[in-house]
Amino acid sequence: MSRISLIGYRGSGKSTVAALVAERLSCGWIDTDLELEASIGMSIADLVATRGEEAFRDAEAAILERLVRGYSGVLATGGGVVLRAGNRALLRSHGRPVAWLTAPAAVLRRRIAADPASATRRPPLAGRDPLADVEPALAAREPLYRECADVVVDVAEESAAQIAARLVAWLERLTGAPQAGAAGPAESTSA
Repeated sequence: MSRISLIGYRGSGKSTVAALVAERLSCGWIDTDLELEASIGMSIADLVATRGEEAFRDAEAAILERLVRGYSGVLATGGGVVLRAGNRALLRSHGRPVAWLTAPAAVLRRRIAADPASATRRPPLAGRDPLADVEPALAAREPLYRECADVVVDVAEESAAQIAARLVAWLERLTGAPQAGAAGPAESTSA
């Protein structure tokens, strides 16, 4: 089981925060998107362009299943991993605790636009400009993120290091608590 799985929309900082949390916990971390690209030998954008979104989601689900069942570090998931019910069930049963990194659509759009890798590695899945997709996709995914989340972390204002420190502090409070692996409502962190 993962020590912690990070979910959230593209641009929420999952990979950056995962690396910092792993450093603080003295464990490893894996980005499921990078793991997927390494296993298929092409970018996600190329996979979607050549085989379609369904093939991408199938490969994403297979990577998630392997990692949540066999990896014991910090797991940064793809932004759309929650779209499939089976993935959400896996996160709830084997990927806990799950932290949802969230920010307003305007913040995410700004971060995606500033990321030079975004255009070449991440396709606009709705067939439009990926920046135009943020608000409707985020609105559709928010209930799915919430369904999986043990904690909700607003990442709009703080640095990745501050967010990682908050997550590690939350994990320390969670350790040993009887409900650590049980389903329940997500809590928010603000300290």
